[in-house]
Amino acid sequence: QVHLVESGGGLVQPGGSLRRSCEASTTVVRLYTRGWYRQTPGKQRELVADISPGGGIDYADFVKGRFTLSRDEDKGSVYLEMNILQPADTAVYFCPAHLISGFSYWGQGTQVPVSS
Repeated sequence: QVHLVESGGGLVQPGGSLRRSCEASTTVVRLYTRGWYRQTPGKQRELVADISPGGGIDYADFVKGRFTLSRDEDKGSVYLEMNILQPADTAVYFCPAHLISGFSYWGQGTQVPVSS
């Protein structure tokens, strides 16, 4: 069982920045694909960015150049540095850990409102 705990959410003004953290209960998550997804009401959950066990990082087009994903394998944590935030980035952000088997663990999700 893997528990993922997210932190770092909160109201941000347009153009502002926020750093999200996702801590895992075990460092075995270094073997899993980690990352961040987001979801808005009425829409499917969508990928923001993910990092493979080998370190390859993929970003959704709508965050390229603005968001940066990183990880600390020793802590089993991943981070999302979010810059130049816009109202369209308002969503609930989740951090998953995807096993090769296809099973996924998910964090609790945290609302990130971007508004003036």
